Amino acid sequence: MPTTLISPSELSYLHTSLSLHPPIRPDSRLPTSFRPLVAETDLLPATNGSARLCYADGSEAVVGAKAEVERTKKSRPLRDEGKAGRDNEEDVAMEEEKEEEGETEAHRMRAAKGKGQDQWIEVTVDMPGFQRDDDGVVVFLAQLLHEGLVADGALRDRLWISEGWHWRLYVDILLLSPPLNYPLPLLSLTTNLALMSTRLPAPISRLDEDPMFNDDWAASLPLYPSPSKFSTGSRPPFTLLVTSIGDNIFFDPTREELAVSDAICAVTVGSTTSRMLDEDTNKSTLRLLSLRTIDPPARLAGTVSSTGAEEEAGAWKPARGGMKRNIVAQMVKMVLEPGGVGEEVMSGLEAFSSA
Repeated sequence: MPTTLISPSELSYLHTSLSLHPPIRPDSRLPTSFRPLVAETDLLPATNGSARLCYADGSEAVVGAKAEVERTKKSRPLRDEGKAGRDNEEDVAMEEEKEEEGETEAHRMRAAKGKGQDQWIEVTVDMPGFQRDDDGVVVFLAQLLHEGLVADGALRDRLWISEGWHWRLYVDILLLSPPLNYPLPLLSLTTNLALMSTRLPAPISRLDEDPMFNDDWAASLPLYPSPSKFSTGSRPPFTLLVTSIGDNIFFDPTREELAVSDAICAVTVGSTTSRMLDEDTNKSTLRLLSLRTIDPPARLAGTVSSTGAEEEAGAWKPARGGMKRNIVAQMVKMVLEPGGVGEEVMSGLEAFSSA
């Protein structure tokens, strides 16, 4: 996490103003407000999907998604030959029947349910100033983003082609600017937009054949299709950085706010979208995928000493101990509740992806 050079008296002023009711943020935002940002999708050639997102402070990230066909390694022994043959015949018959009904894609999605594997998704993060791929910060961010993508199982199941073949998805994340702030939310939101714009060639082979695809890119299928009367849809997960200062909870904190935070959480959220036939609208349901606590900078970098020498008069001293359970519960509630922060972020991402 970037080190913020702020004097002890400035830290004390920041902590006091952010602990008020209502709190006063340095940039005058509300506790649940996000910084202005600019985003665009489908900007990188030779990728299946891409996105760029830039905050008002100059932080910028680019994400590219690339898919390749791979043969699936058998992870468990084959079933009884007679039973496997009967099942295969049933699958072929069902496929032919679905082709006649025009529901082939929905049938493929049902056939792929529960067959995806986590290792089919590979996430790499590249940041200025970190030359080694095995640097702790880079590895942690990549693992945290990968954890969110595989948590609900929807993405990995969509990479299944047939019993012997699958897509391997490479998600390459590049932070273009120096890390002025903790980059996790920026990288996560950019990844969300890139995956929403990702498309895969449409299969023209049956499930019992080697994969063949339509060469016409106009006929390609979205990685995250919209919900239909045959199936529900979903959206890529996203991770929000939430901090608590006193009794107040803040979303999208700046580096100055992180410097005086009592506790920091990374909340990863996914969504399932169903089609309301009677109203001809989509209904989204948010769910919590993962939650991680992150040590505040004051404890990591020693911005203000919490032990040893006598505390300077008027200086802020970071709190000891862990995070209170009621604070964690309040953070999750504010993200998942109807009309809450999660729905606001989801609607904003959908507006960007559909623009």
